[in-house]
Amino acid sequence: MTQQLALITGASSGIGATYAKQLAARGSNLILVARDASRLNQLAQSLREAHGVDVRVLAADLTQTDDLAKVARELRDNHDITMLVNNAGMVVEGEFTDADIQPIQTMLSLNIIALTELAHSAAQAFRARGQGTIVNIASVVALVHEVMNGAYNASKAYVLSLTRNMDRELAGSGVVLQAVLPGFTRTEIFDRAGKSINDIPAEKMMEVEDLVSAALSGLDAGELITIPSVEEMSLWQKLDEARGAMIPYISLNKPASRYL
Repeated sequence: MTQQLALITGASSGIGATYAKQLAARGSNLILVARDASRLNQLAQSLREAHGVDVRVLAADLTQTDDLAKVARELRDNHDITMLVNNAGMVVEGEFTDADIQPIQTMLSLNIIALTELAHSAAQAFRARGQGTIVNIASVVALVHEVMNGAYNASKAYVLSLTRNMDRELAGSGVVLQAVLPGFTRTEIFDRAGKSINDIPAEKMMEVEDLVSAALSGLDAGELITIPSVEEMSLWQKLDEARGAMIPYISLNKPASRYL
């Protein structure tokens, strides 16, 4: 069997670092991507020692054009890569209309532009190779439009929509897609957004190790959409069925009767 090689973005902490630990425990070699080279190197060394896997560090700020191009090129040119964990992201605290536009633009650059370019590069490369896995980290707020910062919610809804459409495009190609929709998870993202993790009730907070373990189990089971905090996936299925039932009406060329 071919040795697995996963490229993980946002790998210096939180969800990305935990993916690195759990994939290394499964025997996967890794390429770790984030801005903080020091933290990446520390993590890489610990994983080499603990699991005997090969770990390479690729320091990059994915909001910068040249750095993003460097990582995209790695996905295209390194034929050993079998998996992309598209995890790098950020959140802006506060209401959309009250927040400064600059951090929102930076967030959208990371959450949408960078994720899209890397997903595109991986999809083309993996399709050409006849195999590969793309995991895009979205959020449950992709389904809940009335909370958090509206631009953040919209960015995660974009990730969900993109993943589902890529799955349609790549059907039969050997490329596996998964969108993971975490809820509140104990990571550093709260500190970076200027919000205390202690403001969220403990019963609503998932440990990051549990989140990634559930996400990988969902991937093993062939799930396109994994929502680790939802026990009854029939609820998601019903929601999606209702959405599907509306599709035939969307393309009609006249107003619904209630408007006439």
